[in-house]
Amino acid sequence: MAADTDFSGSRVLVVGGSSGIGNGIAQAFRARGARVKVWGTRAAASDYSLAEGSDLAGLDYACCDVSEPGAVDAAPDPFVDGLDVLVLSQGTVVYRRGEFERPGWDQVMAVNLDSVMDCARRFRPALAASRGVIIIVSSVAGFKANIGNPAYAASKAGAVSLTKTLGQAFAAQGIRVNGIAPGLVDTKLTKVTTDHPERLEGALASIPLRRLGTPADMAGAALFLASPLAAYITGQTIVVDGGLTL
Repeated sequence: MAADTDFSGSRVLVVGGSSGIGNGIAQAFRARGARVKVWGTRAAASDYSLAEGSDLAGLDYACCDVSEPGAVDAAPDPFVDGLDVLVLSQGTVVYRRGEFERPGWDQVMAVNLDSVMDCARRFRPALAASRGVIIIVSSVAGFKANIGNPAYAASKAGAVSLTKTLGQAFAAQGIRVNGIAPGLVDTKLTKVTTDHPERLEGALASIPLRRLGTPADMAGAALFLASPLAAYITGQTIVVDGGLTL
């Protein structure tokens, strides 16, 4: 079992790996021997802090705002010798009903869905060469209504569908495409809930395991999907939510 989750020498790019779920996934791969590059939106790694959920120790950082048209194609290759695992964990949300208006809608779609396809298209040749893996981070919001956030819910539903479609389309080249759908995870994007005791209490009451998820919880699923243990799985999205959607 340990050998199956040994990623020594593997080349891993985590888009959105500068904080939150993506950061937890990036550090999990690094801890298991992988060479890990992360993309974020700030100019330098020093612009992030542990206080906001960013641990970039041991990770190679590069700035690439994937929401910008052409940015993905223009970015330098993360590794000069290829790529084994591509984790697409970029994500954003606009609160206060901002997603009902076109600017908010466009912003969320650009990050949460359009850039996912941009990255998959850009790195398809490299992953075909290595018979690699794509892991798309969506959300349980992709399976139900999400009050106040139509773009977030629609983009995550789109990411789940894209996982299926790319899983089928890329299989002939030996690329497996799978996803994880997190529930309520303690990150900066969920502060609207976790920083308010009454909201948090209500949220925890709806989770059978009675706790928030952590980036490490999400990393466990990502490691499994990237490993030989999941060699016959493609096009699937694993719900990792503590039972929230039950």
